[in-house]
Amino acid sequence: MILTDELCDKLCASARQKAKEIGIDISFAISDENGLLKAYRRYGEPLVLSITLVPGKAYTAAVTQSRTKDVAAAAAEGAPLMAIQTNDPRITLVAGGYPLFVNGKIAGGIGVGGGSEAQDCEIAEYVVSIFNEAIQTE
Repeated sequence: MILTDELCDKLCASARQKAKEIGIDISFAISDENGLLKAYRRYGEPLVLSITLVPGKAYTAAVTQSRTKDVAAAAAEGAPLMAIQTNDPRITLVAGGYPLFVNGKIAGGIGVGGGSEAQDCEIAEYVVSIFNEAIQTE
């Protein structure tokens, strides 16, 4: 199992650290490769909507193996995945969800919410970099 409790704790801590650095409160979630929730944290007083969206972002990133921002583009009118969220209501088309890969295989997904799209993505990209460093040292 790649997403051990210890690694999940490390990823949560890195999300919190980056959010503090930026100066925002966030919700943060990690899911396994099947989109099942492994960890969820609220840091400070994030936007109430983020509490609902963040687990969905992690789920979506894992099961689609894509960033939620990219899934949203593919789900637009006339796009290849148009209306995907109507078939699976857990699909979340809000930026801030990122997949986690190990050797080209999906290992899970993360979701960040509470800031602007740019802030959520900045934190998520930082967490992905920490994940990639961690799996290289194992």
